[in-house]
Amino acid sequence: MRHGIKLSKKQSPKTDEELKRMSNIPYASAVGSIQYAVQCTRPNVAYALRVTSRYQACAGEAHWGAVKSILKYLKRTKDMFLIYGGGELILEGYSDANFQSDDDDAKSQSGFAFKLNSGVVAWKSSKQDTTADSTTEAEYIAASEAAKEAVWMKNYIQELGVVSSIAEPVVIFCDKRGYSTGKGTEISSLFQAHS
Repeated sequence: MRHGIKLSKKQSPKTDEELKRMSNIPYASAVGSIQYAVQCTRPNVAYALRVTSRYQACAGEAHWGAVKSILKYLKRTKDMFLIYGGGELILEGYSDANFQSDDDDAKSQSGFAFKLNSGVVAWKSSKQDTTADSTTEAEYIAASEAAKEAVWMKNYIQELGVVSSIAEPVVIFCDKRGYSTGKGTEISSLFQAHS
C-alpha cells in the first residue's frame, strides 16, 4: 500500500451499480493471498494487510486499489529474502504505533518485529483494543505488547537449550516521537524486557 493512502468505510460502495461492480472483484481472495505471504515470508506488508482486511465486507474501489498496490509490490520484490547467519544468536525487537490511524473508530495501530541475527522471526501488526489518548500512550501500548512477546520468545529459546547468550536482556527499540518531556529533551526510547 502506497504511503499516504487513507482508507475508511466512507469509501465503501454506495450505489447498486458500485455494489454490483465490487461483487465481481476477488477482494477477499486477494487479501487471503497477501495474508499467506505475510505469515510465511513477508512481514513487511503486515500493516498494509491489516488495514485492507478490515474492509472485506464492504470493499470499494479505493480499498481494491490498495490491495492491488500491495500485490504489485509483492511481485516487484519477489526476489527479496531473509538470510540467517553469524555466530552468536542475538534476539532484538522493534515496536511502533500509528496514533489514531483508523478514521472509522480513532483507534491506533500497533506493530512489532523481532530479529534473530538480522533475520525477522516474529512480527505482528494489529489495531489496539483501547483508544489511546496520545501518541505516547499508543507507543507504550505497542511497547507493552512487544515486551510480552520478547519474554515469551526468550523463555522459548532458553527451553530449547541451544543458545547460551539468550540469558542477556532482550533489547526492544521503540519509536521515540511520543516520548518527550515537553522541554525539548527526549526520554530514552530503549526498553529492555527481562524474564
